[in-house]
Amino acid sequence: MTVPRHQIRAAFTDTSVTVYQAYPPEIADAALRAGRFVRPFKRERMTWIKPSFRWMMYRCGWALKPGQERVLAIDISRAGFEWALRHACLSSYDPRLRPDREAWRHRLRVSPVRVQWDPERSLRLAPLPYRSLQVGLTGEAVRRYVDEWMVGLTDVTALARSVHRRLRDGDEAGASALLPVERPYPLPAEVTRVIDAD
Repeated sequence: MTVPRHQIRAAFTDTSVTVYQAYPPEIADAALRAGRFVRPFKRERMTWIKPSFRWMMYRCGWALKPGQERVLAIDISRAGFEWALRHACLSSYDPRLRPDREAWRHRLRVSPVRVQWDPERSLRLAPLPYRSLQVGLTGEAVRRYVDEWMVGLTDVTALARSVHRRLRDGDEAGASALLPVERPYPLPAEVTRVIDAD
């Protein structure tokens, strides 16, 4: 089966979608205690959420990179996720979507959300020919994310390390069986256009 080049694949229910972030222990522990992000998490900074577990593993090195030793699965409302995408701007210029480069630069400056499509990763974290979505939240979007959209928060560091351990031991089938099930996410048509999804 051919996977579209720009397709969101995620674990989701009728009301929520799971995204991933990796943090140092002090941020993860505080968030898990509070059930949402609190200090030392900084609302003033852009925060990137990723629906792809494998892309998160690539980014954090199976939760072994310094400052990314803890991986959190955050369940957010689908309404919030789609609000973010509806208010997004692509992080790189594409003349097919915005012929006017200055208009794109202005949109990038004022948008509370950035999206970018990076190569999806295989179980062994090699780049694949299709892309995975990353969503950068800033300003109003971070406030909504923390205060309105979050409906659940789970530490999945042990899962990340279990998958990695099985891979290291040569048990690829066992590692694959542990991965979260991610399906194509059904986007409203107007959102598809905003983020250049297929």
